[in-house]
Parts: sequence; structure tokens; C-alpha cells
Amino acid sequence: MDEINRKIIAATQNGLPLTPHPYSEVGNQIGVTAEVVMDRMQEMLDNGIIRRIGIIPNHYKLGFKSNGMTVWDVPDDQIDQLGEAVGQLEFVSHCYQRPRHLPDWPYNLFAMVHGKTRNEVFTKTEEIRTLLGDAVQAYEILFSKQILKKSGFRLQQTPQPPKEGL
Repeated sequence: MDEINRKIIAATQNGLPLTPHPYSEVGNQIGVTAEVVMDRMQEMLDNGIIRRIGIIPNHYKLGFKSNGMTVWDVPDDQIDQLGEAVGQLEFVSHCYQRPRHLPDWPYNLFAMVHGKTRNEVFTKTEEIRTLLGDAVQAYEILFSKQILKKSGFRLQQTPQPPKEGL
């Protein structure tokens, strides 16, 4: 990884600046244009150096205090189609496939549902249940008890050797 990419990662590892032109601000900070920042970040995405660029909202601060990970047992041969449909719902922030761990854990489709109350999460979960129809063998809602620290990729600082004569 070259020095410009390291500077971009270091400048964005705590998040992009919350300004109208965040890439310009990052570019100004490290001495390149916004276009260079965007091009380099796209290259890092394409090459797998970074996985994604996205927002990490604090749902609690937004008023969504009842959040539940819904877990679903659906046929493996339908999971791509079903997961795509669930992931399109506006109240689902994460939707992904995970391996089953039989016999104790039959669930293979996960979808995070956000609501202001538990009843709202139950209602939204029922919408998913209706959408999935007969494909659902079983499901559960795992409610969040606390918010965990969310962070992205971090560059480890390389210790600098002591300067001579100090």
C-alpha cells in the first residue's frame, strides 16, 4: 500500500467528515484532490483493501430503541431470492446469509429490524413473515440489549525511532 492510500485510510478510519464535501476535506487534509481520494477509495474497494464505504448510524440516538435481529430458517435453494426481497424493506438495515449449526441453530437468513418499540419490531417482523410465506420453517427475534462499539478498519501506527541528539 502506498503512502497516499495510507493517508486516506488514516484520515477516514474514524469516518468521513460530516460536511457537504467530505472527499474534498479529506483531500485538503492530505494534500490531494477530492477526485484522487474518490478514485483511490474505489481502487481500494475493487482490490479488497477496504470492504465498503457506508454509514454506521446510532439507532438509539435516532429514536429506534427496540432493535431485533430476526433469524429465519428458509430453504437454502431460495435464500438468494428471499434475502434480496427482505433486504429491500426500508426497515431492514442488514440482511445476510449465515451457516446453520444443526441441530441447535437451524437459521440461515438474518435481518436486522429497527423500531421505536418492541411492538413495532413485532409488526415489522410479521411483514417479513408474510413476505417469506411458506418458505419459513421457523424464526426468532433476538432483541438488542445494548449498543456495541462500531468501528471500521484501523491502521496500526508504526513506532518511529528516536531522533539522534535529543
